[in-house]
Amino acid sequence: MDAGAFSLAAPPAGFIADPYPWYAALRRQSPVHPLGEHSVLLTRYDDVLAVYRSADVSSDKQLEFGPKLGAGSPIYEHHTTSLVFSDPPLHTRVRRILMGALNQRAITRMEPGLLALVDTLLDRLADEPAPDLIEHFAAQIPVEVIGNLLDVPHAERGPLREWSLAILSALEPVPGPEVLTPANAAVTEFLAYLQDLLARRRARPGDPESDVLTRLLQGDAQGSLSERELMHNCIFLLNAGHETTSNLIGNGLDALLSHRDQLDRLVAEPALIASAVEELLRYESPLQLNNRRATAPVAISDRVLPAGSFITLCIGAANRDPAVFDDPERLDLGRRPNNHLAFGQGAHACSGMNVARLEGRIAIGRLLARYPRLQRRGPPQRDLRLRFRGLRTLPVAL
Repeated sequence: MDAGAFSLAAPPAGFIADPYPWYAALRRQSPVHPLGEHSVLLTRYDDVLAVYRSADVSSDKQLEFGPKLGAGSPIYEHHTTSLVFSDPPLHTRVRRILMGALNQRAITRMEPGLLALVDTLLDRLADEPAPDLIEHFAAQIPVEVIGNLLDVPHAERGPLREWSLAILSALEPVPGPEVLTPANAAVTEFLAYLQDLLARRRARPGDPESDVLTRLLQGDAQGSLSERELMHNCIFLLNAGHETTSNLIGNGLDALLSHRDQLDRLVAEPALIASAVEELLRYESPLQLNNRRATAPVAISDRVLPAGSFITLCIGAANRDPAVFDDPERLDLGRRPNNHLAFGQGAHACSGMNVARLEGRIAIGRLLARYPRLQRRGPPQRDLRLRFRGLRTLPVAL
């Protein structure tokens, strides 16, 4: 397999179905792989980790997203305002307020409601004539969790998942008009909805200890967010929580169904669930690609990337690097240590990682406890995006 001509803009046949042989070839043959002028793809764990920890890289995407998304468009405004694609001082201010709302006490308070939600979905699965673990299970959980965090009325949650999918699809390496048109519409519709929801919440504030939207409205002792910042970071909360968690659960269950020995091991040893979730995050990382821009020269492997370089971090490749993980192509639910990069590292490490872990542990653990003889009912259908790895369908027999 020759990785020399590899391109994310035109990936080779079969890459989306199974990118891992290509990742292995890139790590061996071209670990700092050119994607274009002043643009590289990193596939080795140590290189990806070094960039995550570097003070000389930026997450701000205005230079990259202007020509790609259309400067001034709704989708451009969203992706250059939300937490994940911003630098200090905006990033510091928003993250501080969000982390205050997602502290360990808040996560502990979420658990009874999450257990009840998962058990309700498992009850309904038994009544489905053709159960699909994406549509009927994995995709339902994060929308409800984030809806609860923002206290979105249940009757108003219908469009949330489709808005999220449309907005995140614009982050693909080469989004065309068939992607950008629905993405712009989704941002516009979501902002209009949030304006109305914010007006209602200002009139009747919730408990800031459990209602993240009220907490964001109030800010903290060091300040608050503008209305524009607030709305875009509410959209970010839904998008980040939906994509990571639904893909964690769906990918994880698909991997277990493909490795029956590990599924049976987890059924026999339910206390293994925390370690299992970490291994499933490593083995099929929900977020495969991330990006940074060098603000000063950055040393990588045997070279220095000049300031201004666009750096694509291949998390899916780093998490299967044999220099760090013993026998990395093997799924091992008891793997120790397991310092995967699925949630990033450094100042931009995922602010909701512990919420996602809780959702993964409860969803996968409760499903296998209820339906230990779970089997495939046909081949799954994979989502065709490159940045996010997930499934559209996962048909099963309970």
